[in-house]
Amino acid sequence: MSWRVAAASIDGVLINEHFGRSRWFYIIDIQKDGTGISVERRPVTPLCHSGEHTEAGMASCFEVLKDCVAVLAAKIGSPARKRLEMGGIAVYEEPATIEEAVRKLAAYYARINQPESVT
Repeated sequence: MSWRVAAASIDGVLINEHFGRSRWFYIIDIQKDGTGISVERRPVTPLCHSGEHTEAGMASCFEVLKDCVAVLAAKIGSPARKRLEMGGIAVYEEPATIEEAVRKLAAYYARINQPESVT
């Protein structure tokens, strides 16, 4: 089992892009052992145009990311965050390296997905 995440990054190393300005997202599958496997770089049309988002633009971006359980971005506005979260995609503002964020998410997902022990 793995968890697919999208990282808003200019260079594929740092999470250094605002969600709405991102021209692509790096897609990473996080394995149970905490490793991240880079899957692809997906192009999107940036949402932010003078601080405005259109519903059609947001729907298009959501369609590109709908197989992800989480999005990592340096910053994200409230409307975009709400749309993603309502669609079941967790949002993390995490201005760090993709590698560091993947390690943190792997530990978090492994912890919350442990079967409850019966005593």
